[in-house]
Amino acid sequence: MGTGGPESALRLLAYVHPLWMAIALAITLLALRRGLALRSARRRGVRRPPAWRREHLRLAKLAMVMLIVGWAGGPASMLWLRDRPAFDTAHAAVATGGLLLLVATAVLGHRLERGRSQARDLHAALALASTLAAAAAMGTGFVLLP
Repeated sequence: MGTGGPESALRLLAYVHPLWMAIALAITLLALRRGLALRSARRRGVRRPPAWRREHLRLAKLAMVMLIVGWAGGPASMLWLRDRPAFDTAHAAVATGGLLLLVATAVLGHRLERGRSQARDLHAALALASTLAAAAAMGTGFVLLP
């Protein structure tokens, strides 16, 4: 029975980025779910428990950090673990577009949190678009799995 050696370790490391991003996407979906619940309650004129907003903000901020770190891990994985160009795939283009949408969502969300904007509908639309883009990035990334 032989050991896998360095090649097996590199192959295993190549799964860190996809696993990290899957977890980040799950947290993103939880933040989206809580945000949509807040939006629904606001539109119906129902009082929203303050804990809902705190949970939405906590999840959204965690997701944003994880997605930025994970996005940076993609090119690193391509360059150092797979010996391939960093941005030469459809996955890279979709992921980068999705990240830009997520950043726009976060910037507007931060403005909402600070009372510097009332553009809640735009924030919701950006959140939905960015989450769909993140899911599309996940789909385009499957072909890159080792």
